[in-house]
Amino acid sequence: MTLLGPRTNGVPAGRGVPSSEAAGPTLPAMPDSPPAGPAAWLRDLVMGLRFAASGGREGWVRTALTAVGVGLGVAVLFLGASVPSLLDSWHGREKARENLGQAHAPRPADNTLLYARADTRFHHQDIRGRLVRPDGTRPPKPPGVAELPRPGTMLVSPALKELLDSSGGRALRERLPYRVVGTIGDDGLRGPAELTYLAGSSALSEQRGADRIDHFGMEFVQRPMRAPAVVLVIMTCVALLTPVMVFIGTSVRFGNERREQRLAALRLVGADVRTTRRIAAGEALLGSLAGLLLGAGFFLGGRQLASVVTLWDINVFPSDIVPDPLLAALIAVLVPAAAVLVTLFAQRGVTVEPLGVVRNRPPVRRRLWWRPLVPLTGAGLLVTVSRDVGRVDSPLNTIWLATGATLLLLGVTALLPWLVDAVVRRLRGGPVPWQLATRRLQLNSGAATRAVAGITVAVAGAIAVHMTFTGMQAGFAGAYARNSPVVEMTGRTDGWAQVRHALTLLRGTEGVRTAGGTIDSTVAAADDRGRYVDGSDFRMADSVFATVGDCAQLALIADLGSCRDGDVFFTDNLEDRAFVRPGARLNLDPPEGVGPVRPPQPWTLPATARPVRAKADDDGLTTHGILITPSAVDVGRMHQPLMHLSVRYDPRTPDAVEHIRTTAARINPTLGVIARAENQHDGQYDSLRTGLFIGAVVTLLLIGAGLVISTVEQLYEHRRLLAALDAFGTRRATLGWSVLWQTAIPVVLGLLLAVGGGLALGALLLSLIDSAVFVDWPVVAGMAGAGAAVILLVTVVSLPPLWRMMRPDGLRTE
Repeated sequence: MTLLGPRTNGVPAGRGVPSSEAAGPTLPAMPDSPPAGPAAWLRDLVMGLRFAASGGREGWVRTALTAVGVGLGVAVLFLGASVPSLLDSWHGREKARENLGQAHAPRPADNTLLYARADTRFHHQDIRGRLVRPDGTRPPKPPGVAELPRPGTMLVSPALKELLDSSGGRALRERLPYRVVGTIGDDGLRGPAELTYLAGSSALSEQRGADRIDHFGMEFVQRPMRAPAVVLVIMTCVALLTPVMVFIGTSVRFGNERREQRLAALRLVGADVRTTRRIAAGEALLGSLAGLLLGAGFFLGGRQLASVVTLWDINVFPSDIVPDPLLAALIAVLVPAAAVLVTLFAQRGVTVEPLGVVRNRPPVRRRLWWRPLVPLTGAGLLVTVSRDVGRVDSPLNTIWLATGATLLLLGVTALLPWLVDAVVRRLRGGPVPWQLATRRLQLNSGAATRAVAGITVAVAGAIAVHMTFTGMQAGFAGAYARNSPVVEMTGRTDGWAQVRHALTLLRGTEGVRTAGGTIDSTVAAADDRGRYVDGSDFRMADSVFATVGDCAQLALIADLGSCRDGDVFFTDNLEDRAFVRPGARLNLDPPEGVGPVRPPQPWTLPATARPVRAKADDDGLTTHGILITPSAVDVGRMHQPLMHLSVRYDPRTPDAVEHIRTTAARINPTLGVIARAENQHDGQYDSLRTGLFIGAVVTLLLIGAGLVISTVEQLYEHRRLLAALDAFGTRRATLGWSVLWQTAIPVVLGLLLAVGGGLALGALLLSLIDSAVFVDWPVVAGMAGAGAAVILLVTVVSLPPLWRMMRPDGLRTE
């Protein structure tokens, strides 16, 4: 017997069973022999889908909220799944347009051209430059170029054309004295924001840095990223994707309490507990399926913004962002499956009875013993990886690193429910709003902690990643700060006259203090032709460096004593090069083992040559070789000698480095220019910082939206109670403050865990890459402040629904 009378097969008499005694309309009866196994699952899931689709305005709103939440998360997952194809397209265009010299250079022909690199930098922006000089009428053309530019003209990328046309590009126009005659097509660009040009030059020659080629397109293997970069990339992905997964898990539980009331009605007509849980999973399944479609739409719309985003010098076209088919299929399968599993997991602690929903009673305290094991396991994996720093980019270490970081972040969320329960259980007394908030959390803190878990993960991950690249950037900044204000230039030359001309131009450049230059090459014993080892591998001739320079420049390299033009010296540290001795016969063009065999260029080391002691340079290195003054040797007989220019400048002169680069372009546009005190990593880390900040803000906004929805839903479930409080004279401000405290308590506790977990993870990552632990406290405070701002957002957005639900008509019932 029950309060409703006798039951038949679990169904109250007069309810769902035709009876002459039953009064009022009857509910549909459950079948006597319901299907079992997969058929039962399918039937119940379909029934849940029908309930979600035909639940009226409230059902549609709940489904829409779930779809939007899941869709935003799916869009981020699709973006992550697009990274492999994005990088393939980016590197593919680079390979297709490049050829920086062939192993066997072709002879001049109608289908060949001279091709040289002419890169430069302008105000911390890299500009890729290439020079061409066709040998005939049918030269090869790189992708994106219909016709090669004539001498004195150039083709530019749209972004470079915009820079040149701007007021800030005046100095750059002086450095690139070519007339713009067109733009390079998309096939010839790595991305829409790339700064690049292709110019024609009649002065191009092999002696000045050009290579002869007969085609474009080359195969080159990308160098593996160093350990710090690997750690940074993996942690950025983990920090941005882990909150998204948490958010998706929260989104599929929107409307949970209203769903449980409908399940109670189903229990009333005979459905068992397993059936109700499968039907609930079906309702969540519809929202997740709709979220997949919305996520695809969000992704397709959001990728149109790819052209305006540059991270770590990578900028791509929207068409490059295509999810990997296998990863996209996994997302399409796993997200709905996760919705079903999360819903079933949420039903564990709920007993749906015909008279209503009964939650765990008495309340079961959350166990602590297993929760610390999750972050400790993650930390253990990271410590294991840190023992193998040299191979941190191996597949196994990459997996361990990502798994360890993810477990440590998820461990923070695992600790949050226990911490909230442990704290609010001890809260007593206080003002009325405080008591209302703490009592509500004491009764059920699950919904609040689920939403706050996303904020905890996002803030902890952001702090850890920021600590990592701040420590790396501080290391780079310290290394560059120790460098002298020196600009070094290197390029091929055809003689000492060019060095003298270059030094004259450099010494007349604004901001330059001193300038010096040398010509470097290699020499070997005249009878050393190299040899083949085991009949296959060619061993180059035993050679030694030869440095050509005036007495003042050579005096910086070694203690010369007396010196005049025509003198020759050799350093006293050449014990392993016995062929370097006064009167020895040397070859100025030793064999290299590749390319055509060249005739030897004999030269005799003068009998007056004397040994000198080499000096250490700024890096503590000493020269090992022969020092020659210009008139003692014919540089033109050397094979591809390199001109090395070194300029000291006044760092207080505005744009001194830019003036030097402009002069270098006048000397020879193919010169490689390096400013030793210029930290080239600043721009890369700034772009990563910007990307991380944007990602963290978007993630926090998503989680804040979920918290708003959860709060408003709870207010809606308790609208009758709110109306009763208003009828008894409770002030609106009191209830408004209660909403604030109800949101603030879990968020503050979550932020405390986030800061602690983020600092711990950041310290582990910095120790992994052997970097000093550095904490930028203002940034940590900013991250925590951004999470705290969500509290105000949730409170402000929740107030209008709160006022509306406090109206007296909320007491009306039927």
